[in-house]
Amino acid sequence: MSEPATGDMAPDFTLPGDGGSTISLSALRGRPVVLFFYPKDDTSGCTAEAVDFTRLKSEFDAVGATLIGMSPDSVRKHDKFKAKHELSVALAADEDKTTLEAYGVWAEKSMYGRKYLGVERSTFLIDRDGRIARVWRKVKVPGHAQEVLEATKGL
Repeated sequence: MSEPATGDMAPDFTLPGDGGSTISLSALRGRPVVLFFYPKDDTSGCTAEAVDFTRLKSEFDAVGATLIGMSPDSVRKHDKFKAKHELSVALAADEDKTTLEAYGVWAEKSMYGRKYLGVERSTFLIDRDGRIARVWRKVKVPGHAQEVLEATKGL
């Protein structure tokens, strides 16, 4: 399966979200969407990333953008993660990894010489028409949310 690239239509999804919500990409058409994929709730890098996006949420709101974080964690884990860190971004649960695979972020990773499948930290900026405007792969967390905000302002 090929990875979606800049200019492609973003793969649509409808997934359970935190707080009993349902998150559907097609329902957000007409506004920019920042879709950030992260490996696991409540780990240091993922927490820092979600906290950074939450800190900048009012600025994303000001340009009409919706923030969605996605991992293979359950809704129950997402709810605990949001409450613990006072997150204001929507979190989608992709437990069967269909959307993660559609975006090409469910990938082979390596840690301490051991290979395993996991989420490659990535962010997709999706324009008002549902097209991918920009892709960040193998994201390094420090400064990332601010960089995404600047790109979103350009849409």
